[in-house]
Amino acid sequence: MREWQIERGIGEDRALLVADGEPVAARLDVHGGLRAGQVLDAVLVARTTGARRGTVRAPDGEEALVDQLPPSASEGAPLRVLVTRSALGETGRDKRAQCRPTAAALRPAPTLAETLAETGTPARTVRAFPTGLWEDTFALAWAARADFAQGSLALFPTPAMTLVDIDGTLPPRALALAAVPELARTIALLDVAGNIGVDFPTLPEKADRQAVDAALTNALAHWRHERTAMNGFGFVQLVARLERPSLLATVARDRPAAAARLLLRQAEAIAAPGPLLLTAHPRVLAAIDAAAETELARRSGRPIRRGEDASLALDAGFAQAVAP
Repeated sequence: MREWQIERGIGEDRALLVADGEPVAARLDVHGGLRAGQVLDAVLVARTTGARRGTVRAPDGEEALVDQLPPSASEGAPLRVLVTRSALGETGRDKRAQCRPTAAALRPAPTLAETLAETGTPARTVRAFPTGLWEDTFALAWAARADFAQGSLALFPTPAMTLVDIDGTLPPRALALAAVPELARTIALLDVAGNIGVDFPTLPEKADRQAVDAALTNALAHWRHERTAMNGFGFVQLVARLERPSLLATVARDRPAAAARLLLRQAEAIAAPGPLLLTAHPRVLAAIDAAAETELARRSGRPIRRGEDASLALDAGFAQAVAP
């Protein structure tokens, strides 16, 4: 049985598509900011001369790119817009959210549960995922590396595309074919979309390239996308609709914040009595704002303490119950 399981966390909502006890896909919805599906009243702050594009500003100050502007839209005027893509944070720069004018009624962005309910796959909210499932998924996003027998995938989110490099000790054809199932699994688990460039081993023989193309067709049959055939240098480009940041891009954009949300999740799950002590690198603790700490205290029903330890790696923070 396949079902989406959803956790409503502090600072983020998480979802895993679980099949036979194993995660096969994931979604992450970080709270705040403009998100796809939201309808709001903004202000047109700039318009490109001779084009239908421009920039709008939301009430909270966030700016977004707007397209399909009518001729009557003028700078400084209010404009109701539908957000079509959330902002994307990538190494080196951020990409603003995208939107278009609409006459629809104001509405918040759909929740993760509402979005997944439209997929046709059963979805339910749970108190917590089965032990280890989210931890393993987060570790994959954090490491940006997936290992398989005698090989590995290294993932690099860039402003242009997500790049995947394949390396290993198998002969080139065998390595390329062995990488395909892991590539399909990793794309789904990290919710990667948009432009994806995959650097397979160079395969001079056309028959070998065709074999890899066929394997990709089978492995990615369930995923709506377009792709190129493998070229003579082993490169394949995949393109899928991009509406939200992937787990990979979210972690890469702000690693202390990602580690902080994981620490909050760990703390929320502690059953032992007593105040909660959060021990982590100072940058991680700095990413936990007052609202998040207050929410943790509310959910747990106990006071929260902090313990800075600069010797800890960003992802090595831990929570524990301590004596009053």
